[in-house]
Amino acid sequence: MKFLMSMICFLFLSLSANAQDSKLAAEYYNSGEYEKAAQVYMKLYEKSKYRNDYYFQQFIQSLMADENYSQAENEIKDQLKRTPQNVQLYVTYGNLYERMFEEEKAKKQYKKAIDNLPADRSIISKLGNAFLRLTKFDQAIEAYEKGTKLLNDEKVFAYSIADLYRRKGDSANMIKFYLLAAENNKNMLTNLKTNFQRNLKTEEDMAELKTQLFAKVQEYPDQVSYQELLEWLYINQKNYTKAFSISRSIDLQLEENGLRVMNLGRVAGNAKDYDVAIKAYQYIVDEKGENNSYYFQANNELLSMKRKRITQNFNYTIEDLRSLDEEYKSFLSEFGVNSRTAYLAKQYGDFQALYLNDLPSAVTTLRSLVETGGINNYVTANSKLSLADYLLMEGDIWESTLLYSQVDKEFKEEHLGELARFKNAMLSYYNGDFEWAQAQFDILKSATSRLISNDAIDRSVHIMDNLNLDTTAVPLQMYAQAELLNFQNRYEESFEKLDSIKIAYPKHSLEDDILYVEAQLHKKLKQYEEAESIYKNIFENYPEEIRADNAIFELAEMYEQIFEKPEEAEKLYEKLFLDYSNSTFAVEARKRYRILRGDDIQ
Repeated sequence: MKFLMSMICFLFLSLSANAQDSKLAAEYYNSGEYEKAAQVYMKLYEKSKYRNDYYFQQFIQSLMADENYSQAENEIKDQLKRTPQNVQLYVTYGNLYERMFEEEKAKKQYKKAIDNLPADRSIISKLGNAFLRLTKFDQAIEAYEKGTKLLNDEKVFAYSIADLYRRKGDSANMIKFYLLAAENNKNMLTNLKTNFQRNLKTEEDMAELKTQLFAKVQEYPDQVSYQELLEWLYINQKNYTKAFSISRSIDLQLEENGLRVMNLGRVAGNAKDYDVAIKAYQYIVDEKGENNSYYFQANNELLSMKRKRITQNFNYTIEDLRSLDEEYKSFLSEFGVNSRTAYLAKQYGDFQALYLNDLPSAVTTLRSLVETGGINNYVTANSKLSLADYLLMEGDIWESTLLYSQVDKEFKEEHLGELARFKNAMLSYYNGDFEWAQAQFDILKSATSRLISNDAIDRSVHIMDNLNLDTTAVPLQMYAQAELLNFQNRYEESFEKLDSIKIAYPKHSLEDDILYVEAQLHKKLKQYEEAESIYKNIFENYPEEIRADNAIFELAEMYEQIFEKPEEAEKLYEKLFLDYSNSTFAVEARKRYRILRGDDIQ
């Protein structure tokens, strides 16, 4: 026992001493004291009984750095006599000749290293890395290719060869060997996608990848890895139609549960390719059936995508809306309102209110949902907020504030609670209780949601600018009433109220605010040219007023989404973040500007 403990202590002390000497040698080398470094590295190598190649290599590097080429050559020759199987020594020898500007002799040594390779995977890897450290990419590739033949395995060094071609900038060969490495190795897919994303920068590179993937898919139709890479490529190129075709094929081939296709539907939907998203979700509904875990979620998303496709450009017809209404009714009639269909029922209530303008039906749908037990708390809370909005549109202020308060109380520290508090503050604003409303808006300036925070700041400044300048609150009360009428979709009455303010209080500080609401009303009524004209009037003639940045942002959105004039939208977004850098819209404007310009936004 004492002997064993003694041996352990000796081993520990020996390792500790070696570590200290190794650190000392590195310090000598880094400070340019190469002779001292060489002495310490040689001592370490001898202590390891000539087994530690690292110390020998560092010893030779120190001699070469000190330009002691003669001793370095003698040491390498002696080492080759002791360990002729160590082919890395030929690389070291070649490096020495290069330091001495004897290029032909260096090439001969590098060739010897490759010619003397044994059929040993570890030695082949070490030689490849030795060439790599000297940035001898061609020789490293040659070593790995010979190793491939020696081991009779074309895939064994494929990834290393691909990485070397990547370093050389040879995209075609890089792709070739990365794809070879991926064969039957699904765990490598994520890494390959990252490499392709980083290194294939031109259209020609992506075309080469597509060509090689096509060939692989045709040669190995059962090899899913290549199909998945081709699907990824199409998604990367925003060709969601072809991506869906491959995704569906893989799902059928592997008899999967549809998750792959669901994910593609989400990607396509987020990219506003609603046609492909609809196909993806329809596939789940039609092919997987009610017992599939994604069936109800797919139905939810399917109807959501159909609604977005119809309404995205504000050019839908009554027939479009009625057709979608029938689909909602059919689904809910078949499956009822319950925990599985709750999200879709909430969506249907919003559709009835916002697109069919059928507030009584929307209220009935949402009230039934809120009163149904076993529903997810967040779905219920969101349903209460929508129900409160639509009741407010109908003029039921008291039940609206009750519902807002319920959500506020239940989700006090969460986004939903903040949203409910903002809506309650807006109710007070509509009712003319400006001091209490402003106090709430001031609190909500620090909301976790940037959107709520920005809106709260906007409302607080609006009240401050238009209340404290006058001895009477009547103009602001009339304006708040006009905004409420706008919210309730009582457009003509809202226009009339705004006109009455202009007549009774000409040149009031509310001028730009009145124009802003008028522009919103025209937009709701699809009178887009009128809205465009008013928004321009605001930021051109009232550039210092608080609605100027709002008008720029609103018009930029119209150019982007309705008029389909991305160049005009880009100009306005740029104007917004340059001329109104303190605006609450500045960050979002910069983001959208970069997207329209074609920047890669992560």
